[in-house]
Amino acid sequence: MNPNYRNLALWAIIAVLLIALFNLFQTPQTRGASTDVPYSQFLLDVNSGRVKSVTIAGDRISGNYTDSAAGFQTYSPGDPSLVSRLEAKNVTINARPETDGSNTLFGYLISWLPMILILGVWIFFMRQMQSGSGRAMGFGKSKAKLLTEAHGRITFQDVAGVDEAKEDLEEIVEFLRDPQKFQRLGGKIPRGVLLVGPPGTGKTLLARSVAGEANVPFFTISGSDFVEMFVGVGASRVRDMFDQAKKNAPCIIFIDEIDAVGRHRGAGLGGGNDEREQTLNQLLVEMDGFESNESIILIAATNRPDVLDPALLRPGRFDRQVVVPNPDIVGREKILKVHVRNVPLAPNVDLKTVARGTPGFSGADLMNLVNEAALMAARRNKRLVTMAEFEDAKDKIMMGAERRSSAMTQAEKELTAYHESGHAILALNVPSADPLHKATIIPRGRALGMVMQLPEGDRYSMSYKYMISRLAIMMGGRVAEEFKFGKENITSGASSDIEQATKLARAMVTRWGFSDKLGHVAYGDNQEEVFLGHSVARQQNISEETAQIIDGEVRRLIDEAYSTAKTVLTKKKKDWVALAEGLLEYETLSGDEIKELLAGNKPSRDLGDDTPTSRGSAVPKAGGAARGKKKGSEPEGGMEPQPQG
Repeated sequence: MNPNYRNLALWAIIAVLLIALFNLFQTPQTRGASTDVPYSQFLLDVNSGRVKSVTIAGDRISGNYTDSAAGFQTYSPGDPSLVSRLEAKNVTINARPETDGSNTLFGYLISWLPMILILGVWIFFMRQMQSGSGRAMGFGKSKAKLLTEAHGRITFQDVAGVDEAKEDLEEIVEFLRDPQKFQRLGGKIPRGVLLVGPPGTGKTLLARSVAGEANVPFFTISGSDFVEMFVGVGASRVRDMFDQAKKNAPCIIFIDEIDAVGRHRGAGLGGGNDEREQTLNQLLVEMDGFESNESIILIAATNRPDVLDPALLRPGRFDRQVVVPNPDIVGREKILKVHVRNVPLAPNVDLKTVARGTPGFSGADLMNLVNEAALMAARRNKRLVTMAEFEDAKDKIMMGAERRSSAMTQAEKELTAYHESGHAILALNVPSADPLHKATIIPRGRALGMVMQLPEGDRYSMSYKYMISRLAIMMGGRVAEEFKFGKENITSGASSDIEQATKLARAMVTRWGFSDKLGHVAYGDNQEEVFLGHSVARQQNISEETAQIIDGEVRRLIDEAYSTAKTVLTKKKKDWVALAEGLLEYETLSGDEIKELLAGNKPSRDLGDDTPTSRGSAVPKAGGAARGKKKGSEPEGGMEPQPQG
């Protein structure tokens, strides 16, 4: 229907309803200039000759006076002598049938009004739920969004730091541009590409860049969008999604977080799990069933490939897996160059130094780093973003914002200074440790103080010597407290250090084979989460005797690290005390300033610096855990060094 006619009809209906309501609530006084009078007064007026004419309609009597233009009305109690009295006084009598208005147009409208309203509301909701879906209630319609160039085209030039992944996807682009090139030689392009990698590494951006390079429609949907409370909705949405894709072929379908719907079948309990399996079965059929879906390429992203169903990963479906890891130093520099395109940089900004100081950062982390640096420069009323802003932004992201308003007593500051000094001196004097970068006693986030170490490069594995040194560095804070304040005055500030040391020592014993008693055997962890896709039960694969040996070996490693920390701090007591006093005076010291201080010189600082912290290169956190800060991640081969507390 034409929208103009539709609006006209709507206003006409509204007008009729308003008139009907007006008529419904109209009072007798509003229908004419008549006055209600008692029946006794009416009889007196008749007897006195004042009544000129009357109209009788059932029990209702209305009429006019001889000496007034005003009318009157009353109701008869059923007086049989009324008519004779009126005739005796020569009153004109009119008679009409009794009516309540139900046989009029307005009466019909009023009687049918509730039904009309109910019918109108029902039609409105049905049209809303069925609009564009062609199905009852529209629940089975796919929620996939079609992205075109109007949403902003992204190409491979907008993606950096994942060169190997881009090379794998260039083949997809060539097929979408010129499919005959492959079909002529009998080659078949992969039906599906699974992008595997940690969060924030650019999996979605890679998929969009493939669509942008090939100039084809790009459908995007999340794995959780297939899940609904109604049975069969997920499978219906899969069918509808592929129907839309066939109409726009060649095209790309991107499913983000596919592990939400593609988990291993048979895992989990309840009807919701059966519904998820139906959705997965329909997805398997659409990808490689009897019907051919050529020119439709399915790209999916997940950070949990281990929980996906094997049928989903077989050749013919997701037969190509592209790993998108966190970028290395070269990749981080390229990513930073992409994100600083529209950021005015000062001449002293060295992106290579920033990249070197951010190991373990994903592409999303680096984008956030550049944004935080730009915001800080704006708050400081600067025209250019300097290296100082990158350093402060990195510290804020990795350690949290400074809490200079934290009301720490002098005694707490002194304890924190000696605690952090113990970590720093151990980091300078144990073998295979990462170079010391910064020490601070300014509270950040949940940490009261922190020591950071700078890895000389990206670390992909840890040696036994490195891990032993790392354990000793973690114990340095507790040993320093004990030496300075006595064993009876040590605090809970080392709780996070102890927790991280225990996790590292247990991993050394149970996962990496660094125990002569236990040998080169991997022992299961009884704390594994359930519902990971394969089993709903925890497996106990060690005996009680073996568990006791594991606990003993963990205790031995930590005790040896504690003993090493005592030995080093005893030999370096002068340096340890000097560094603690320096931290009390300066609050934050860089690695170079610490070396100057231990050499007997005062740290040289730029007095014109407008930021409260000392300067150094943008570097990562390293070592154990921050003092007073809870860290829950288990060490994984030293991929991401952590701050030392």
